[in-house]
Amino acid sequence: MFTSIIRSTASPSTILIRLAVGLVVFFPEGIQKLLFPDILGAGRFAKIGIPYPEFTGPFVGLVELVCGALIIVGLFTRLAAIPLIVTMIVALITTKLPILLGHELGPFSLPDFKRYGFWSAQHESRADLTMLLGCLYLLIVGSGRWSIDRLLDRGGGRQV
Repeated sequence: MFTSIIRSTASPSTILIRLAVGLVVFFPEGIQKLLFPDILGAGRFAKIGIPYPEFTGPFVGLVELVCGALIIVGLFTRLAAIPLIVTMIVALITTKLPILLGHELGPFSLPDFKRYGFWSAQHESRADLTMLLGCLYLLIVGSGRWSIDRLLDRGGGRQV
């Protein structure tokens, strides 16, 4: 079971996906949610209608920070991708679906945009969708050759 979680025969270039997902997005976003809670953490969560923002803001920040760091170094990459996939799905539903529909969705507030509909939602969701796809990729293929997972696997699945 443990071996199937860490084993990866993915290309060495998978490190580029790990760095994009972990180092460029989730790790710094987690730090920012914790450092600037009024703007990016609990305050933003309250503004868009996320329940219990005083809890969910710091919690999501911590998840992004820890899982982002794990993905950067390639440790338990598949497991670290799962909470980030959930985070991105929730982000898309709560912040981008109202833009697509053109009205509030349950408790989730509609941003003050001049345009709504498909193209506006597509424009606003491009980064979220990219990160979702990056995390799904890492869940499927694992961390790749240059990772701590690979060292823990002790040679299993080695490529020539």
